[in-house]
Amino acid sequence: GDDGPELHRGADPGKDQSYFLFATTPEQLDYLRFPLGGMTKDETRALAHKYGLSVAEKPDSQDICFVPNGRYGDVVRRLRPGAVEPGEIVHLDGTVLGTHNGVIDYTIGQRRGLGIGGRKDADESDGPLYVVGIDAGTHKVIVGPQSALACHEVILSETSWTSGRGAPAVGAKVLARLRNTAPAMPATLSSVADDTAILHLDERQFGIATGQAAVLYDVTDNDVVLGGGWITDAPTIGIA
Repeated sequence: GDDGPELHRGADPGKDQSYFLFATTPEQLDYLRFPLGGMTKDETRALAHKYGLSVAEKPDSQDICFVPNGRYGDVVRRLRPGAVEPGEIVHLDGTVLGTHNGVIDYTIGQRRGLGIGGRKDADESDGPLYVVGIDAGTHKVIVGPQSALACHEVILSETSWTSGRGAPAVGAKVLARLRNTAPAMPATLSSVADDTAILHLDERQFGIATGQAAVLYDVTDNDVVLGGGWITDAPTIGIA
């Protein structure tokens, strides 16, 4: 680009890895090359066939490639057995609905497999319950209606700006991906400091989890990665 090296999305939207590379620095990009970035997976396989490479028939990796059967909870239990403790499943109103064997088995926004027998929320026309909070310190899983997951603002830490343009200005319009599989959505940077930023989402989103990356793309050329940061807070309606 005009301001130095840039990181772009891959040509194959189903295999694009730009979300995971947001922390790459301009200095690193200066000597990195992505020879397959401009090709789809089908084109890559066809080229491998042409040159008789065994990887032409290699199955695609699914989920986390180094986790057997995709069950990452089993890996955590094996590596950190003391980190998994049982606890309570608690409704937002304070009612204890059940118990669990470890918060590692739950994610923000989860609706199925909560272990509370398919209970509904009495305050929202008996709608389903979702995981709206996880308190690792007290080993509590907090559940409530989907509306309690609504969020308009995301607070980022350890921000990194991939583009040679540096950090965007306060008020800059961007496209934000809040998880790898989610589409980029319009947002505004309402605050930018040394290594933190606050992102205001144009439309409320549900089930944003702390610890995930928020990756920002150029609003005029959404193939260009501007940078991003780690989500440290996403204030919701239901959790103070």
